[in-house]
Amino acid sequence: MTSVNGVMLSPMQKWEYATVPLLVHATKQILDTWGDDGWELVAVVPGPNPEQLVAYLKRPKG
Repeated sequence: MTSVNGVMLSPMQKWEYATVPLLVHATKQILDTWGDDGWELVAVVPGPNPEQLVAYLKRPKG
């Protein structure tokens, strides 16, 4: 920990990110698998075709 003017500061959290294609018929299974590995869903956006979505995930580095 760092001290600034007598106030203890925690180190800044660092993140890693992943972009994952999601198939509409298997979305829950795909997200559960990534979630089991510590990834948190940040956003889902349309993919290159109507059958696909793209998920953005993050997890703490380290």
